[in-house]
Amino acid sequence: MAWLLGYRRGGIFIDIKDNLIRIFSKDIRNVLRQVSVDFEQVQEIRLRVHSPLLMIHNNHEFYITADGRLGKTAGNSFRVSPKDIKETLEYISEYSLYAFEEEIKQGFITIQGGHRIGIAGKVVADQNGIRSMKFISFVNVRLSHQIRGCADKVLPYLFGHGKVLHTLLVSAPRCGKTTLLRDIIRQLSDGSNWHPGVTVGVVDERSEIGACYQGVPQNDLGIRTDILDCCPKALGMMMLIRTMSPQVVAVDEIGSQEELEAMEYAMNCGCRLIATVHGTSMEDIRQKPVLKKMVQERWFERYVVLNSQGGPGNVDQVYDARGTRLGLPGRKDYDN
Repeated sequence: MAWLLGYRRGGIFIDIKDNLIRIFSKDIRNVLRQVSVDFEQVQEIRLRVHSPLLMIHNNHEFYITADGRLGKTAGNSFRVSPKDIKETLEYISEYSLYAFEEEIKQGFITIQGGHRIGIAGKVVADQNGIRSMKFISFVNVRLSHQIRGCADKVLPYLFGHGKVLHTLLVSAPRCGKTTLLRDIIRQLSDGSNWHPGVTVGVVDERSEIGACYQGVPQNDLGIRTDILDCCPKALGMMMLIRTMSPQVVAVDEIGSQEELEAMEYAMNCGCRLIATVHGTSMEDIRQKPVLKKMVQERWFERYVVLNSQGGPGNVDQVYDARGTRLGLPGRKDYDN
């Protein structure tokens, strides 16, 4: 995980914290410079005009004071000004928001390092959809964390009869489902001593999995992985099957009927599918109208349910296609 701590430029080691805070306004930069937490555990930094500066650290929300202290009350917190928002956007876009016009239409900008900047404000739309956004007053900096090896424990469950099993990762927000998905993709793509590498096609609709910056993935997704960046999932799955011949297709946060139809098509074409969905349990996804058919007809051969304990991507339970709990090595309930 050395890349999380920083990287080298011209023989000089650049700290990840120092590198990240450069995208903020000078006043916010001065505040964040005094924050003493481990930035490997920082998930989000939120700016809302005339509101407190917030940080999500290790799944907990904190207000940040002007002298860099974290607290649970808003009273002494640093207040974000319109100037802070404007200046931060200038640094993020390198003084050229126009160059990010397509990304802004989707509500985010991806910067070097794979960090995703969510934005909100006044949307300009016409009969063809969203044209642009102006009066941006809300900024959410989501830090990209790649944790190599976080899929080690669960990966053996994702194989059967010498092939990758159709797998659905079930997770509530901020439990690390995308982090786990990244490492699964990387390990499937690279292969190991006990399983050969496979060609993986990734549809990265919101540029979160590979976090491409100018077309180059900032996260390591393996040597046999092809990525469609900022492409709608349903369309992207069809494109990959027709053009890149993937053995495995990976997508994040499924949910629409159109996406499920594309997934069914991919499965019928012989592709193995790895996907994620928001949920807290098997029972939770059984209750979702769009996903109900998928569970009843046993599309997926493995369900991996995450929790917020023990860091990003922590696996709570693994289930087979029938919903039978398999348990995990090292747990009391492991019975295999």
